[in-house]
Amino acid sequence: MGKAQFNSSARMEAVQAPVIPRVAELLAQTPGAVSLGQGIVNYPPPSSVFTAVESFAQDPSNHAYKSVTGIEALKDEVARSFASDFNSTLHPEERVVITAGANMGFLNALLTVASVGDEVILLAPYYFNHEMAIRMCGCIPVIVDTDEQHQPVLSSIEAAMSAKTRAVVSVSPNNPTGVVYPKETLRALNALCREKGVFHISDEAYACFTYEDAEHVSSASFPEAANHTISLFSLSKAYGFASWRIGYMIVPPHLLPAIKKVQDTNVICPPVISQWAAIAAMREGAAFYKPHIEKLAEVRLMVRSRLEELGDLLFVPSSKGAFYFFVRVHTDMDSMEMVERLVKEYGVAVLPGSTFGVKDACSLRLSYGALDPATVEKAMARFVDGVRALVS
Repeated sequence: MGKAQFNSSARMEAVQAPVIPRVAELLAQTPGAVSLGQGIVNYPPPSSVFTAVESFAQDPSNHAYKSVTGIEALKDEVARSFASDFNSTLHPEERVVITAGANMGFLNALLTVASVGDEVILLAPYYFNHEMAIRMCGCIPVIVDTDEQHQPVLSSIEAAMSAKTRAVVSVSPNNPTGVVYPKETLRALNALCREKGVFHISDEAYACFTYEDAEHVSSASFPEAANHTISLFSLSKAYGFASWRIGYMIVPPHLLPAIKKVQDTNVICPPVISQWAAIAAMREGAAFYKPHIEKLAEVRLMVRSRLEELGDLLFVPSSKGAFYFFVRVHTDMDSMEMVERLVKEYGVAVLPGSTFGVKDACSLRLSYGALDPATVEKAMARFVDGVRALVS
């Protein structure tokens, strides 16, 4: 009798391996290499959060479980912020769910609205964790290409819908491309979902990060959006809160009972100490994050200028949001091979477009948010030299 095989599920075998740890391993093997890979900011939370944490510890009841959907004070702060940012009111106890980050919000949404075998439409290039989550839930990702500037094509989205479609996912400002979808595009997409009886899951984790004439609008703020729209937000970026794991969902009221089931099973309640910190951060508001984003805007211009030096060697789509550029290198080289060579030979890391669903071209994602300006400048010099040498 042979040895028993204790393998992971077939469902998990279909899920791609996360690329960031793989690139991190390459970096560890290359002393002195600089990363333009990870999507985080280079500044810490406001100092007021640490005062809030000290206050948290003074109440022994804070060490017990709290509300499954988040503490009342934070949900009220979310509702206030949403009204201020998008001129739209919502009832916090009916519409707001605090989560351990936006990724958890996405899983909550999938498990709430989709069953095994259902289809979920993703716009390529897509955020890889979304594609991974869809497969983990036993659903089928249906990939719809965007146009050359990575904007949604509504006719293509409509053509991809079927009787099995349960949701369309949009990400604006976008990860990985940095593009911002115009208000008219998001409104039309939201209306299409409503007409077809399909949920619109709107990932808005980078809502605060727009530049030049770009402006973000929340899909949850549209008239007639309340019954079919799930908007996801995160404090990780704007407030330097990545490790605190706090985000939130704006949800249709009728989905709340089901979302509570998911969240109670998965996490019981979001980390309460982080919720206290989040209240303090959100009360700081734009006065805290805008100066940081203004500095990022300067770094963005420098990165774009360096990319433009490469001329016809690559194509740089318009990017007016988040802190990414998603470039297409004019080479037959596979994107992962390009990443490996850039790290090993030129000491700079980026992420391969293949992990974001782009298989037919050598596309690369550059993130300029995690490093100080001088280090970004050094990394870009290496990137430009590397692409020039590898492609010319």
